[in-house]
Formats: sequence, structure tokens, C-alpha cells
Amino acid sequence: MRKPEPVSLEGRRVRLVPMAREHAQALAAAARDGELWKLRVTSVPAPGEEAAYVETALAGQAAGHMLPFVVLDAAGEVVGSTRYHDIVPAVERLEIGYTWYAARCQRTHVNTSCKLLLMTHAFEALGARLVGWRTDNDNFASQRAIERLGARKDGVLRHHALRRDGTVRDTVMYSLAAGEWPQVKAHLQYQLERPRA
Repeated sequence: MRKPEPVSLEGRRVRLVPMAREHAQALAAAARDGELWKLRVTSVPAPGEEAAYVETALAGQAAGHMLPFVVLDAAGEVVGSTRYHDIVPAVERLEIGYTWYAARCQRTHVNTSCKLLLMTHAFEALGARLVGWRTDNDNFASQRAIERLGARKDGVLRHHALRRDGTVRDTVMYSLAAGEWPQVKAHLQYQLERPRA
């Protein structure tokens, strides 16, 4: 697997661009749409924490285990963030996560569009053999979204990670193997292109 390097990924209605320090205020504005930091099962920056959120993501990129993006809508407005993380080239694996969108973009094409771009790049450009996801055991919306992508549930890591409120979460793990990708890609493309009633 090739090492993920900063790159812009563009679809018909969304664009993913490498996260940079100058995105902090736009991320703050996106998070205010729905006051997303109040959700205990997400990693959305609270007011005043946006610069530190970006710095942490960029430190992970410098260390080689993350590649953070900001999500732009068709008008070029920042509407959220996502990233590759837990990148392990030796076993040709990476995960997609730290994903969140402004409330107005939730339950729209945005998540499917972003994941199609990220998975296409991971499998077809980087040569990943497996893409993974993890989410809070209590984040049922995220679990449903991951399952709609075609990922398979691998299991639950019990008592696995701290939430922002200090409680300890169980983590639900999902994955998609390279051999499963062609069918999943075709399904996601159909979902984005099918006529809406």
C-alpha cells in the first residue's frame, strides 16, 4: 500500500481537501449548525477548540497515521470533516473516521459521496487491502450509516475509549475488504445516481 499523502478528492457534489490551519473557523461554523459538540458520541470540536482540533489532526498527519480532510459542498463551503486514520501500510490497512457534518448535510448525499471518494482513493490509488471504521456503541446513527455503505460488522471492543464527558465507551468495529469493493462501489454509485421521487 502506498503511503497516503495530502490530496484533494472531488466528486460531483462534494470535494475533500487537505485540512489546514486556516480551516479552523470554517469548521467552527459548520459545527455550530446543530451544536454538534454537544453530542457525547462524536469528536466534533467545541467552541474555542477548533484550532487545537486542527493541530491534533495535523500532528497525526505528520506522524504518518492520519490524513485529515475538510468537506466542501457544491458551493465550496466547509460543511464538515473526515479523515483516514490508523494507517498501517505494513498490513495495507487504514480506517475512515472522525467524520462529522453540519446538521443541514446529515441524511443527504454528503456522507455517501464522501465515503465513495475516500474508498475509491484507498482501494484504487493507495492499494489498501482493507478499510475499517469504528464508532461508539451508542452512536446508532453512525452504525446505520456505516452499514448502509456496505461495511461488515467485525465486533465490539468493550471498555475501549474515553468519551469527551469522561465515560468509557464500547467501540463497534466495521471493515470492507478489497475483494468486496467492486460490488460496494457499484451500489454506492447507484445510490447517488438513482432518480429521486
